[in-house]
Amino acid sequence: MGRAFEYRKERIFKRNASNSKIFTRISKDIAMAVKAAGPDPYSNGRLRMLLQNAKAANMPKDTVDRAIKRASSKEQEDYKEVIYEGYGPHGIAILVETATDNPTRTVSNVRSIFGKFGGSLGNSGSVSFMFEHKCNFKVKNKPGVDLEELELELIDFGVSDVFAEEENIMIYGEFESYGSIQKYLEEKGFEIVSAEFEWIPTDSKELNSEQAAGVMKLIEKLEEDDDVTNVFSNMR
Repeated sequence: MGRAFEYRKERIFKRNASNSKIFTRISKDIAMAVKAAGPDPYSNGRLRMLLQNAKAANMPKDTVDRAIKRASSKEQEDYKEVIYEGYGPHGIAILVETATDNPTRTVSNVRSIFGKFGGSLGNSGSVSFMFEHKCNFKVKNKPGVDLEELELELIDFGVSDVFAEEENIMIYGEFESYGSIQKYLEEKGFEIVSAEFEWIPTDSKELNSEQAAGVMKLIEKLEEDDDVTNVFSNMR
């Protein structure tokens, strides 16, 4: 098992967001997917996966349908994906993913949060080199599946890590390999529970409990912002 397994096992901050926050994030992702490749999930692989994510999050079907309909209309805001990079207390590297219709507002909010909680917003590229951009798929385990054989078969599709997680299988691959991995899993009849993108630190930094609590305050405050979709750090 590789770095992705260790990162997932040791990641200490939880997703405590309310359903409304999760649904808002998925709705924004749906809007961007529809704008990019249309409202038909059969021809839009990214949208197809987001519908799986919505199902896994227990997002009501009518809410999903409204998000797709709105995204297809002229009234839909144009969201942009913007990543902000900075340092938290004690030199912890932090990546902040956002989906925003107003980057000026978003960068102002993110900068303010960093400053208030002992961190500093950096320039593009200031910490992203410390992370690897990965895609991951959570699929239902199937009887008779050998994880080592599955991983060997998926190497040619850009997969770097395969491991069991309760009744599911986690599959991590290169960011650029998302489409080919998705196609393989669908063709092989795997039930995809969810699919996401993650920034995995190439090296992590361990803090004592008091120091970690200070970093957590910053991370939690960032996650509360309406424009923020994900926060990643290299804190162990």
